[in-house]
Parts: sequence; structure tokens; C-alpha cells
Amino acid sequence: MCQKGGAEFDSFAASYEELHARNIRITGEEPEYFAAYKASYVARKLAPTVARLLDYGCGIGMLSRQLKLHLPQAQIDGFDPSRDSLGRIDGALLAQGVFTSDPGKLGSDYDAVIIANVLHHVKPPSRQALVSEVVSRLSPGGSLAIFEHNPANPLTRWAVAQCEFDRDAILLWPGEAKRYLERARLRPDCEYVVFFPRWLGRMRRFEPRLRWCPLGAQYVVTGSQL
Repeated sequence: MCQKGGAEFDSFAASYEELHARNIRITGEEPEYFAAYKASYVARKLAPTVARLLDYGCGIGMLSRQLKLHLPQAQIDGFDPSRDSLGRIDGALLAQGVFTSDPGKLGSDYDAVIIANVLHHVKPPSRQALVSEVVSRLSPGGSLAIFEHNPANPLTRWAVAQCEFDRDAILLWPGEAKRYLERARLRPDCEYVVFFPRWLGRMRRFEPRLRWCPLGAQYVVTGSQL
């Protein structure tokens, strides 16, 4: 379903963190900051109801690692088509959950599924099928969160254009992501996140008040079952 298959992502597995760090240097932050940002958001939005969570498109496990830190009571599972990426996931994560490139090994009773910066690598005609398949793995009352790059932010568009592993990216607008959730019978809600670089760090305390503003570097669409 992805424009890049597992083998193509395999070619970036060893250098992913280095390439990612180079690509976001304009923000003054390291990749771990953004993984922690997402995990903190998920913990605030969904905790304490999450006992089992799926990181769909987990890559080398940066977000999964942060999710475990923020939700220590939860079992974190992960899926990614790149076996080389999965091979770089922390042993502690592997010991507490399932990380696989085989969808057949995933569960069907997740309290939450996170799809973080994955859909822009998926061909538009295949996106609805991916979202619907993931939603089918939610337990009753479960929630889905989709994080994506915001096409309305010029610095985001510049960063994506410079990124080696985003060369195939087709960014999607929040309305598109919301429609996928609606068609999968979820109630969608959209918030904008990541507004200030490190040198404006003092302003970050105001970010919760700006989640309505469509200029965040990323956005997150969440939905719970009807």
C-alpha cells in the first residue's frame, strides 16, 4: 500500500536518524524531540484508557520508545514493511510487544492506533483502505490518531522537499484525513501542533492555545468509534 515498499525503506534504516536530524536542523531540535512531542500528545489525549497500542509504520521505533515512556502501563506493538528498520528497534521494546512486517501477527483489539507521518508515503487511492484496515483492529471504543505534515506551512513544505526519504511524498490536507476517518465510521477531530522552533522555545507554552491555527508544522486528526 505504500509508495515505498519495505525494501526501499530498508535502504534508509541505517542512516534514518542522521538523515532525519539533518533535515530538521532548521528547527534546532533532534528527531527524538518530535517523537516525544507526539507521544506526549497521545498520552494526554488518550490516557489512561490505553492498555494496548499499535504504532503503525513504526520504522526504527523512535515513536514507540517514547510511547512506552509516556504510557508505561501499555503494551506497545509496531508494524512496518521494512525488516531492516524493525531490526534496529530496542530490545526492551521487542520484549514487551510484537514488532512485525506481517499484518497477520498483529492483534485486533487495540485501544489506540497511531499512524505518524505515514500516509504521505501511501498512494492516494490506497489511503482509505489502509485507514479502514487499521480501524478494523480497534477494540470497541478505540481511537485512531493520524499525524501528518501540514501542507499550509511553508517551512514544512521546504523540509519535505529536501528530505531524501520523502521524495515520493504526496502531502495530504487535514480535510482529506478527516474524510478517511468518517468513511471508517469514526468521529474526527483536528488539531494543529508544532509551532515554534527551539530558539523560540519560550513561546511553546502557548501552543495548546494555538491548536485551532492552521499554521502548525504538523496536524493530528483523531477519531473514536461511533
